Amino acid sequence: MSPKPQMSIGMNILGFGAHAAAWRAEEVPANAYLDAEYYCNIARISERGTLDAIFLADGPALGGDVAQHPAGRLEPTVLLTAVALATQRIGVIATASSTYNDPFNLARRFSSLDHISGGRAAWNVVTNAGDAAAQNFGLAGAPLHVDRYARADEFIDITLKLWDSWEDDAIIGDAVSGRFADPAKVHTPNFVGEHFSVKGPLNLPRSPQGRPVLVQAGSSEGGKALGSRYADAIFTTQTTLEDGQGFYQEMKHRARQWGRNPAHLKIMPGLSTVIGSTEAEAHARFDRLNDFHGEEGLLYQVAARVGLSVAELDPDAPLPWDKIGPVASFERGSHGFLEAQLNLARRENLSIRQLSRRILVGHRLLVGTPEQVADTLEHWFLAGAADGFNIMPDMFPSGVEIFVDEVVPLLRQRGVFRHEYSGHTLRDHLGLPYPASQYAHSA
Repeated sequence: MSPKPQMSIGMNILGFGAHAAAWRAEEVPANAYLDAEYYCNIARISERGTLDAIFLADGPALGGDVAQHPAGRLEPTVLLTAVALATQRIGVIATASSTYNDPFNLARRFSSLDHISGGRAAWNVVTNAGDAAAQNFGLAGAPLHVDRYARADEFIDITLKLWDSWEDDAIIGDAVSGRFADPAKVHTPNFVGEHFSVKGPLNLPRSPQGRPVLVQAGSSEGGKALGSRYADAIFTTQTTLEDGQGFYQEMKHRARQWGRNPAHLKIMPGLSTVIGSTEAEAHARFDRLNDFHGEEGLLYQVAARVGLSVAELDPDAPLPWDKIGPVASFERGSHGFLEAQLNLARRENLSIRQLSRRILVGHRLLVGTPEQVADTLEHWFLAGAADGFNIMPDMFPSGVEIFVDEVVPLLRQRGVFRHEYSGHTLRDHLGLPYPASQYAHSA
């Protein structure tokens, strides 16, 4: 009898929490998001729960309303170097843009993180839709959606070649003979494409995982094409079981079309959690955060996401569908997030006020007890809608403590989550094979 499958779980550290008003709950000082120890503490709690990884989002622009919310972020690969040294097993996933980086520098940064962490690093590939980031890099506005993804495809291809440019046994390290490495096993990619020309090889030997894990977060057509071809894991936004099952089946099918083993592509929907010992306690916790944020702040979130002004929205009416174009027409935003939010509003005929309290960071929201959270995770996992989940607690550190101390034990009792780590690398945690270098048999 084969063992029961085990889900993967990542912890998404979104500043003070998934709720924009989390910083006002005063669980930690208002400048905690600039302190590496804040993140190390969350990572250690997550590691106590044997979670697969912690995850840091990022964007190369200030973003947000600095008058109302903490803005800016520490650079993820630098921060996660500190986190890696403060932990032993948990994976460290950093977001970096393929639009506003160069392949060689990025390949080197993530290979360095994989070496320093002992094989626990991952790169979450994003293409960055907003104009604010573009204007920090000498552009008037963000490149079009199709152009961003064309560049990303080439960028990933080069990065993989650089990570593979040293074969696993290239280092000889023979102090007696003075032979450090075998030059025949260090390859020069000499990549020339439409967007990049990169000679290589990388100036680091192959890292402990062979390559850092590759994560992709995008549900648009471009995102699905990119993820199914290259990604080891996909963070996604589906909010219903049926949508989750459909996306899961589609991505596994797309992976097969690329000649991949679909089991080596992990689908991990996001779940925003607000957890209390009772439903009433959970809703009171959520209401407290919403009261901090205020109705105007909640409505502003909706308006910004659908490309309208607050003045164009009636809080007690549904979205003005006649003013909202097709998702594909939004050149400057995330198609996957927007589509998930619009589908939610349409399916449940939500008023704008109701929608504003449901979307948080754009993922499925669950306000309830530990048992209800565990039920949802188990159901989606066993029903073929997910291989794992990217958890986004309402606020830190209490949100991660509740999840680890009260939800994880339930998942373990049900046999769908590990009691202890069985390996040391992030690939081990995710059940992914060690990748062979594409140059290993080319000499």
